[in-house]
Amino acid sequence: MKVVSNTSPISNLARVGQLELMQQLYGMILIPTAVHEELLDARAGETVVTVVQSAAWLQIQPVQDQELVSALRNRVNLGEAEAIALAVEVKASRLLIDERLGRQSATDLGLRITGVLGILLAAKRQNLITVVKPIMDDLRLQASFRISSQLYSEVLNAAGEEIGQP
Repeated sequence: MKVVSNTSPISNLARVGQLELMQQLYGMILIPTAVHEELLDARAGETVVTVVQSAAWLQIQPVQDQELVSALRNRVNLGEAEAIALAVEVKASRLLIDERLGRQSATDLGLRITGVLGILLAAKRQNLITVVKPIMDDLRLQASFRISSQLYSEVLNAAGEEIGQP
């Protein structure tokens, strides 16, 4: 199974100490050069930079199809464009991406997508974690990850957990 990731799933899970879930679920994950550069940028934060530098299971792979990257840049940033183009190029079975326009662009190209919350649900289904709520709360508080109240409730419902107050 070939899996490509954009910056957001890696950086957000790293910020809440849950990056290993990606490796446990998917094994080796391909990232394009632009995503690697975003993850090592000082603005990503010391925690993200440190964790990414030691994650040997993240494999950097340059994108060949620069025409597709250029076309995608009309809608999304460089990291997202390269991640989508790389997923198309390697015929990835899944693209890990959170941003709405990136998800739409990927879906338009026939890619299967999963975001951070989908990763948490998959991890719970495979018994890698017992609950998603505290991790979603950490994502909101520590990573400033935006989750609407409706999506928060939907994810908890899908996980079979008490809704309560987000």
